[in-house]
Amino acid sequence: MNRGGMGNMQKMMKQMQKMQKDMAKAQEELVAKTIEGSAGGGMVTVTINGNKEVTDVVIKPEVVDPDDIEMLQDLVLAATNDALKKMDDLTNETMGKFTKGMNLPGMF
Repeated sequence: MNRGGMGNMQKMMKQMQKMQKDMAKAQEELVAKTIEGSAGGGMVTVTINGNKEVTDVVIKPEVVDPDDIEMLQDLVLAATNDALKKMDDLTNETMGKFTKGMNLPGMF
């Protein structure tokens, strides 16, 4: 093996180690984020953290109609799904810069 090949390999290994550190930092930053999803024009708001755990649910009093609890359930469900989609989008946007052009199924 020629000497230039070893230098290239070491350089590539250093780049991979830096990318791993950068990815780990980006994942830590994602976990620390919170995202809000809403439904019904802001009548119901759901907040999730970077681990996709619901941390808060806010329901405006004017939404609560004891005769139409199904509507409230639908709004909470829609707001939760909105928050989850936003977190997925943020995760894909943040981590996608590390995986551009790579096929890494199941990584995220």
